Amino acid sequence: MMAYLGPSGTFSHAAAKGYIQKKGIKTEIREYPAIYMAIKAVADGTADTAIVPIENSIEGSINVTLDALAFDVNLFIIDEFVLQVEQNILVKPGVKKEDIKKIISHPQAIGQCSKILSDDFGNCEIESAASTSFAAKAAAESDGSIAAVGSASGAEVYGLEILRQNCGDNKDNRTRFAVISQNRCFEVSENDKTSIAFILPRNVPGCLCKALSVFEEKNINILKIESRPRKTALGEYVFFVDIEGNSDNPDIYFALDRIRQNADFYKFLGSYKTDG
Repeated sequence: MMAYLGPSGTFSHAAAKGYIQKKGIKTEIREYPAIYMAIKAVADGTADTAIVPIENSIEGSINVTLDALAFDVNLFIIDEFVLQVEQNILVKPGVKKEDIKKIISHPQAIGQCSKILSDDFGNCEIESAASTSFAAKAAAESDGSIAAVGSASGAEVYGLEILRQNCGDNKDNRTRFAVISQNRCFEVSENDKTSIAFILPRNVPGCLCKALSVFEEKNINILKIESRPRKTALGEYVFFVDIEGNSDNPDIYFALDRIRQNADFYKFLGSYKTDG
């Protein structure tokens, strides 16, 4: 069983369906009310895998996912799935633009459609909801005066029509989802990436530069690096790094081992195939 962030009709729901269809996997998908709960279901053995958002091209990293993988569970990223995020104005069948008095959605979705909401729906009240799916449900249950910003999947689930399609400010809005499992992936391809998290000794000049220099020495490309608060003391951070290649490669294995030896905290998050 695969866990995902619900409810039905969210982009996470679309990612779960899209992933198992792309991979040809026959498995049940089950919604959970929070990202952490979906991840914890895998840790507890309730779910075999979870597909959770880890990075958005506009909003950046999903912090709850990174923090859970680094500190709360001993799980691995075994795959990834990139979803093109298309926000739409959803209405009850037959509703026209002039019928709409209020537009509801998750704050991120509202923010991602700020231009059309300002230019075309400036007279409408804007209201936040817990998710795009909850917004779609509210639109479906209204008298037609409420519209939602959400996914095509949400329109399908709640019997809505798309009044304005792909109306986000940025048309290249993509979310990267991580597939999480208790067991690491041992398949190696020519298009792999490896993710790690580590904490370096505090107040040691140049320690980050020295740690990352091993990648340059071994000609390993760093795809992403960012820091998050350690949450134990002010000024202490955990670094999340994605690199090209698989940890089974001897050069990568050596580089990771050198970082591990010089870190106060080190966690291997997984080697897996890049999507796209």
